[in-house]
Amino acid sequence: MRTTLALLLSAAALAAQVTPERLNNALGEPQNWLTYWGDYSAIRHRELKQINTANVKDLKLAWIYQTGRGGSNETMPLVVDGIMYLTAGDGVAMAVDAKSGRELWQYKHKYPAGVKATAVNRGFAILGTTLYMVTPDSWVVALEAATGKLVWQSEMAPWHEGTHYASLAPLAIKDKILVGISGGEQGVRGFIDAYDAKTGKRLWRFWTIPLKGEPGGDTWAGDSAQRGGGPAWMTGTYDPKLNLTYWGVGNPGPDLYGDVRKGDNLYSCSLVALDPDTGKLKWHFQFTPHDTHDWDAEETPVLLDLDWKGKPRKLVVQANRNAFFYVLDRETGEFLMGKPFMKQTWAKGLDAKGRPILDGNAEPTPEGKRVCPSLAGGANWMAPSYNPQTKLFYFQVRDACDVYYAAPPTYVEGKPYWGSVSRGVTDEKESGLLKALDPLTGETRWDFRYYRAPWAGTLSTAGGLIFSGDEDGYLMAFDAKTGKNLWKVSLGTRIVTAPITYAIDGKQYITLPSGGAVVTFTLP
Repeated sequence: MRTTLALLLSAAALAAQVTPERLNNALGEPQNWLTYWGDYSAIRHRELKQINTANVKDLKLAWIYQTGRGGSNETMPLVVDGIMYLTAGDGVAMAVDAKSGRELWQYKHKYPAGVKATAVNRGFAILGTTLYMVTPDSWVVALEAATGKLVWQSEMAPWHEGTHYASLAPLAIKDKILVGISGGEQGVRGFIDAYDAKTGKRLWRFWTIPLKGEPGGDTWAGDSAQRGGGPAWMTGTYDPKLNLTYWGVGNPGPDLYGDVRKGDNLYSCSLVALDPDTGKLKWHFQFTPHDTHDWDAEETPVLLDLDWKGKPRKLVVQANRNAFFYVLDRETGEFLMGKPFMKQTWAKGLDAKGRPILDGNAEPTPEGKRVCPSLAGGANWMAPSYNPQTKLFYFQVRDACDVYYAAPPTYVEGKPYWGSVSRGVTDEKESGLLKALDPLTGETRWDFRYYRAPWAGTLSTAGGLIFSGDEDGYLMAFDAKTGKNLWKVSLGTRIVTAPITYAIDGKQYITLPSGGAVVTFTLP
């Protein structure tokens, strides 16, 4: 029976080609979830409304799938024509029937002898009938969607303990698979790669940290760029009409300590817009020059087409880790607006070009300096969402400050390349918010306060709902207009990813990983 079912579903998967055209128009397939963000723009909104504000209280458990892997699972499942594809840590991946949770196949990456790499994994990309993932030891792996059989694998960077690793979900654009490297605290030099989807051949590499003689290389003192960090550990977004892909770049190295790397340290803590055909830089915007607080720019670059000051404009917006919400022109990178969305003490504001006007009293010191936001930032990698009906941007806020202590680092290959250290302010309670913000003004429409600072992302639906979760393990549904908490259920462990929604045979589902399980809900 299991074999027959698997064969039938495999045949269906083979027939379901995920073409570049389908990816370009993923919002037109609300029953599916075709990319890490759901679609290239990352608005994470679905025109599904069977589950709505009136009946969300009736949600019931549909199925639970146990991945066999414990810990915090940060994957975002893909759903393609009734089949769910997901990853777990340690190079594990699987496919399940999205209607029942029945496992169809499982894949385990084979590590070379002596390699004991571990890292979270955030999911797949799909193109044609092939799935793509990265592994903790920095390989890009292609699998048959129907069977989980290995098609090819390509090495991103030689693995040495304590250096490079990979954790993001790839991005499929046209005939290429784009990925980025992790390891910004290890003294690596970051990059974004593109691989041929059919063969695995590397087609281009964009170094996120330029060396001397390259554009931006003069923003690094001495040879510090060689160990300059700048990882790309979160998936980018893409505008098919402009043919530009947008990637956040991580912290500079050494992390938290800037005396050995004087200058702005491009392109750390920046958004870079690349030509996906060539990897050439079209523009960049640096949010936090010469970062000494670990405020990387890996937060989601969301693409919105809105009227800006009365005229249609192509925008890219980001709730940055440094506690400012930014609006940029995504064709040119021009700074349009930046406003703080929570308490911050490091900048007096932003100038006309978006450069921070420094407070002058926020650098780490040997005695310790209290600075807001904390090292984890006002926002972080948790996925935001945008609802076209309410015209609001929904994201999770971490409301906390840290004390930063300055200490010079020593670079040792394979060891963490940290300088200063931070700790929480012991007499201040860390908390957090779900925030609904007007992206055209930066003004807050409503907040919902959590007991603890969250790490979960958000999902918007046409049913007037925002779904998210908290550190206490509750999956929640909120009224998108008012922020009223309409439903919650305890999943038993902290939530560190974002829900998705899909539909099969006209029935809508809400699902997300929780610990070692994937938990799915629907109406009775």
